[in-house]
Amino acid sequence: MTEKDVPQHADSAINEAALKYHAEPRPGKISVTVTKPTDTQRDLALAYTPGVAEPVRQIHKDPEAAYLYTAKSNLVGVITDGTAVLGLGNVGALAGKPVMEGKGVLFKKFADIDVFDIEVNADHPQEFIETVMRIAPTFGGINLEDIAAPHCFEIEAALIEQLDIPVFHDDQHGTAIIIAAGLLNALELQGKKLEDSKIVVLGAGAAGIASVRLLMAMGAHRKNIYVVDRNGIIHVARKDLNPYKWGVAADTERRTLADAMQDADVFIGVSGPDLVSPEMIAAMAPKPIVFALSNPVPEIRPEVANKVRDDIVMATGRSDYPNQVNNVLGFPFIFRGALDVRASRINEDMQIATVNALKELTHQAVPQSVLDAYGLEHLEFGPDYIIPKPLDPRLKQAISAAVAKAAVESGVARLPYPADYPSS
Repeated sequence: MTEKDVPQHADSAINEAALKYHAEPRPGKISVTVTKPTDTQRDLALAYTPGVAEPVRQIHKDPEAAYLYTAKSNLVGVITDGTAVLGLGNVGALAGKPVMEGKGVLFKKFADIDVFDIEVNADHPQEFIETVMRIAPTFGGINLEDIAAPHCFEIEAALIEQLDIPVFHDDQHGTAIIIAAGLLNALELQGKKLEDSKIVVLGAGAAGIASVRLLMAMGAHRKNIYVVDRNGIIHVARKDLNPYKWGVAADTERRTLADAMQDADVFIGVSGPDLVSPEMIAAMAPKPIVFALSNPVPEIRPEVANKVRDDIVMATGRSDYPNQVNNVLGFPFIFRGALDVRASRINEDMQIATVNALKELTHQAVPQSVLDAYGLEHLEFGPDYIIPKPLDPRLKQAISAAVAKAAVESGVARLPYPADYPSS
């Protein structure tokens, strides 16, 4: 099956149900809830005039007081320009709003973080950057979402540099973190080490380049990594590379994806459907690892890859196969930990702490509630379980604590490690 073979409305029943879900009983998926009593005249006097004047004075004297007297301390802006929405491409800011609301649902459901979703009409990165900078005082953190590469790199870097709150492009770092956690566990199962592994990354957008950067920060060698885009291997002799692709260019005579796959230990696909052939999988090194993360159709389906190799460990982006690489394993809890210590940014130390927390959690006994949620009798660390399940209730505590600890230890936290967090 290829992408063109997938009907636009492959499942009309779920499409109809999704439209009804989003429209009824009231349109949308999120709302604002009043958190203080408003039953009496005194309540209203405290909520608005004249009572509201005193917190205004306090914040005017000390901007940090906004964290005490407003919702800023638990409020994240989920912000997009709509240029890379899910697998739908550049559909525009407004059409991306259902996805941004959905992100808000996940933040609230999994980490009890409030969200305003903001859709920005911006034709150029600088317009987007200036818009976010002007509204940033509202928020305790900013989650950038569905912004196309290469602009996403420029936008995130500028906002991190100029703002004093966490800015996190989940399509870059969230995906990279979950890939890294699953990969470390897969390498352990296959008896391999990250620093020795030959890695092929198909797709040089936000997720692909961020994954390479994170894996190199964790010990992968650049000389062992081939990144492949639609023009083949990204190599130093190419004349069509932007600065971000140049940063992952290989010094090699190899040119094609098939060339790259020869004797590779690891394949990571963040590209498109059916781009990897059975012959490419057969050409990989013994005990290969394949992360085919294109959605809804992977670069190669597990049942196809398994026919070629019986020594493979595989992950996809789909929930109907084992080892789903799902960003919800990371971003809600990363922000939870960052907000709780009032971090000024989400740095590399915090990202690596998340990777290690996810890796270690997979080795622990799986709670009965997770087995019940997925209709399983048993689940343990192994080829079909290299990353935790999204509904694992331990994720919030494990990741938030790891992130908060890393923020404090790396010097970007403005509050101490919370007393009610697990012992560090």
